[in-house]
Amino acid sequence: MDLNLRKAILSNISSNNQDQLEATIVDAIQKGEEKMLPGLGVLFELIWQQSGEQEKQEMVDALEQGVKQAANTQ
Repeated sequence: MDLNLRKAILSNISSNNQDQLEATIVDAIQKGEEKMLPGLGVLFELIWQQSGEQEKQEMVDALEQGVKQAANTQ
């Protein structure tokens, strides 16, 4: 069985508008289910590919801060 998860995820969201995309992200984060992580990864990949260097640096900075915060709460 050849399952391309990336293509399946993109197919599932291809007709979504901005509100639906945001709801997908918020829902995945709030539920915290492991099965949602691949979808969030695909969405992040799309964001990364569409971002300029300054936006990428801002995301990396935000990620670094988030990782530090998460590490301090454990």
